[in-house]
Amino acid sequence: MAMGTGRRTVLAAGAATAAGLAAGCSGGGGGSAAPSSTPAASAPESGSATGTASAAPSGSPSLGKELAKKSGIPVGGGKVFTAEKVVVTQPAAGEFKAFSAVCTHQGCLVDKVADGTIDCPCHGSRFRIADGSVERGPAGRPLPAASITVTADAVLLS
Repeated sequence: MAMGTGRRTVLAAGAATAAGLAAGCSGGGGGSAAPSSTPAASAPESGSATGTASAAPSGSPSLGKELAKKSGIPVGGGKVFTAEKVVVTQPAAGEFKAFSAVCTHQGCLVDKVADGTIDCPCHGSRFRIADGSVERGPAGRPLPAASITVTADAVLLS
């Protein structure tokens, strides 16, 4: 009888662990910030608000880590910053956007920006550079916006 009781305890613990893992995976972003940003990401905001960079005076103190010079982000393209898990795009000249580089499908990191899309190598999802929305699945949700600051000559992670 003691053997059966121990087995039930182990099964109950295993079920609780599985439920916790399922809840952690349901955000799809693969990171701890994904569940809290999911509601905002599920309904795309207007193009001017999603991932829009804020302008900053060139002499501002401590704005954030410099990701790239503005000239390093191609117009009509973008650049993935793997270590920071962010992708910065420039859909039109002088318009900079930033998004999480974590694919909303299964949490892989996107690896390139080409032909107007941000591409995930794992299952082929593609996201539009202008607003992070899904152009091609299997991802069902857009990339969440990331916060950047654009100075006179650089793009900074806020």
